[in-house]
Amino acid sequence: MRLGALLAAAELDAAKFVADDHAADDPLVNDIVIASAEVTPGTLFGCVPGSRADGHDYASDAVKRGAVALLSERPLGLGVPDVVVPSVRRALGPVSAALWGSPSRAMRVVGVTGTNGKTTTCALLAGIFDAQGWRAGVIGTLSGERTTPEAPALQRRLAEMRDCGKAAVAMEVSSHSLDQHRVEGTHFAAGVFTNLSQDHLDYHGTMEAYFASKAQLFTSCAVSLAVVNRADPWGARLVEMLSGAQVPLVTFAPSDATEVELGRRSSSFSWHGGRLELQMTGRFNLSNAVAAATAARELGASREAISSGLASVPPVRGRFEEVDEGQPFTVLVDFAHTPAALGEALGAARELANKPGPGYNPGRVIVVFGAGGDRDRAKRPVMGRVASDLADVMVITSDNPRSEKPLSIIEEVSSGAHGAAPLVHPDRAEAISTALAEAEPGDVVLIAGKGHETGQDFGDHVEQFDDVVVAREALRRLHGLAER
Repeated sequence: MRLGALLAAAELDAAKFVADDHAADDPLVNDIVIASAEVTPGTLFGCVPGSRADGHDYASDAVKRGAVALLSERPLGLGVPDVVVPSVRRALGPVSAALWGSPSRAMRVVGVTGTNGKTTTCALLAGIFDAQGWRAGVIGTLSGERTTPEAPALQRRLAEMRDCGKAAVAMEVSSHSLDQHRVEGTHFAAGVFTNLSQDHLDYHGTMEAYFASKAQLFTSCAVSLAVVNRADPWGARLVEMLSGAQVPLVTFAPSDATEVELGRRSSSFSWHGGRLELQMTGRFNLSNAVAAATAARELGASREAISSGLASVPPVRGRFEEVDEGQPFTVLVDFAHTPAALGEALGAARELANKPGPGYNPGRVIVVFGAGGDRDRAKRPVMGRVASDLADVMVITSDNPRSEKPLSIIEEVSSGAHGAAPLVHPDRAEAISTALAEAEPGDVVLIAGKGHETGQDFGDHVEQFDDVVVAREALRRLHGLAER
């Protein structure tokens, strides 16, 4: 698009189009990026001010690489037009959406926000959409570097999905992305709120600020329907906030799932008069399933599609994922890295431990966990307390220490523990091996914190590390099991 037409389509009324004597009057724009290294000829470069670097400082490099215009917060006089706006971040979404033809309006896009459950809820939604005949795409933790991409990348990906025939998209919407306006310019057929608990306070500062960021999906973005967990205290507040708003509101609760049957690898429950099945266990997954079913029903999915769609979704990578090498106890890998998520995962592990298989008795719950460095420190002792409340054996280890010393993080986690002293192994592979060697028939070993991740972040470098792979190798080594 020509730059002038692009700005008109984005409805940037506050934008000031500044061109010096040497600038092209109305250049043709074929892409938008915010990293100068990604600039190609014909690009509009967004000068995003950040906490560590200011995109305005890279504008000259962007122009040298072929940028034909700059989206900035002040005139830069670099020989190409400056589109000056009060906030580059706020403008990026609408401009990117306009360049790619507002792709979200051509599909049913469902945004899922909350502390826990986003990834699984999106997977279940996509299963239902596919069963309904709405070819579905997923954007989230398992599909990219960020849970929610930056605005230009998000709109480009939505356009790719539209152009390859997708009719629906289930998308994780993080609090960071809402705070940084990454989803502005996106139209949501529905927004889903799963729950809210302590996390990301290193960024938001307080739970009130964290909640305010999440609430923006429903109060500041283009959402046609709000689907909210009324049983969550913060969800109840959101329901009250939206009760007088123009956005239609539908609520759900985990208790909507009745006559629950939890197996070791599957579960089933009744919902609004019908029976639904999942290829996953864990009571917390029932809440995710109810959230997905409620949103899908409101968007027009049939009961048959909801039933077959939920049943079709395999366990999600790193979400209560079983590692089975024929050992006489259960090993699970889960992404739980907050106090609430760890508590839910341990509660689900306890239910499994109390369901002995043939030949052995109810067992213990053994947990391997740590906490991430350079993140919310306040949750560390809380996680230690939760683990000591709900597990029989604790092995505290390193998560992603980043720039912090692993032992310092472990000490903070351990400070909240009570009862029997936890086992401490800073080396995560050693910690996993220790827990597995400790396990007896009927026990459940939960390896928590990293889930799907395939690397361990030490700040200045990342080492390859996958909890599932490490656990599988340790089981074969400890039990002499042949590789399958």
